[in-house]
Amino acid sequence: MVSRLSKILVTAPADEKFRKAFVDELASIGDVEFLSDIPRNKRSSALAHADVLISWRLERELKSSEFAAIPNVKLLQFLSAGVDHLPFSKLPPTVRIASNAGAYAEQMAEHTIAMMLATYKNLLDEHKKLVKGIFDQESESRRLQGASCVILGFGGIGKACAKRLHCFKVKIYAINTSGKTNEPVDFIGTLEDLEYVLRLADVVIVSIPLTKTTRNLIGKREFTWMKDDATIVNVARGDIINEAALYRKLKTHPNFHAAIDTWWLEPSDGKKLRTRYPFLKLPNFLGSPHNSGNVPDAMSVAATYAAENVKRFLRNELISGIVNRNDYR
Repeated sequence: MVSRLSKILVTAPADEKFRKAFVDELASIGDVEFLSDIPRNKRSSALAHADVLISWRLERELKSSEFAAIPNVKLLQFLSAGVDHLPFSKLPPTVRIASNAGAYAEQMAEHTIAMMLATYKNLLDEHKKLVKGIFDQESESRRLQGASCVILGFGGIGKACAKRLHCFKVKIYAINTSGKTNEPVDFIGTLEDLEYVLRLADVVIVSIPLTKTTRNLIGKREFTWMKDDATIVNVARGDIINEAALYRKLKTHPNFHAAIDTWWLEPSDGKKLRTRYPFLKLPNFLGSPHNSGNVPDAMSVAATYAAENVKRFLRNELISGIVNRNDYR
């Protein structure tokens, strides 16, 4: 067990709201420091004495040489829900790694349902007709009630989506790692049931982590299993869906729709989005700039989530979001 005076080092950039969230939650159980406040010549010492690191993108926050200074870290707590970016080979084998599972689930579920409805109800195409002056009252919408919705990844985001979908009286087919859940669903299974659920799906929501198993999980073969008028929404990671296969499916099946929040080549620092295929020119495609979790209080809530998980760890209680390294190697 870690002592009460544990050293907690926040390597993530932290504004005032961030700092307040961490200090309010953790000051009673440990000493909280922020790497950005530590002089350059004392960073290695601070890292060496840390019991817990709280990070956003550790590979950007630490210099390459500083990874050797963290052999005593017992928990690496991330503010992000996904950890596929993490340089696992640089981390001590003894450190436990936790993602910030569930921290962004509520707002991401709202965004997911919005994208799902916009594509399933063909709102984007109807809007484009109006822009051209076409007032097409004869075009039919689709009934969501009674539809089959597959949720790939039944964690925080998937469960939050399911709760919102119940009001539409859809059938929920959920996939997770255990094939078990206490949530009310019509079916629960594992990835071994992928073909079964995709063949039934009117809507597919992708909220599963990107691992070595789920990379290119949905490709050419999987798209042949799906209905020609199905809708797929991805709020997880771009590389879970094969980019070329999705484009071909959309191009050759105009009644098939896709809504994508996470992309295959995501720009940084305000650079322009680049795609290998012209998705944004397709009438059956809807995109958003990986901002499904971005609401005004998102980061302060995420900081509180992460801090609470750290607190449970320091009290030797059960923590959430534990990462299995073997899923990523």
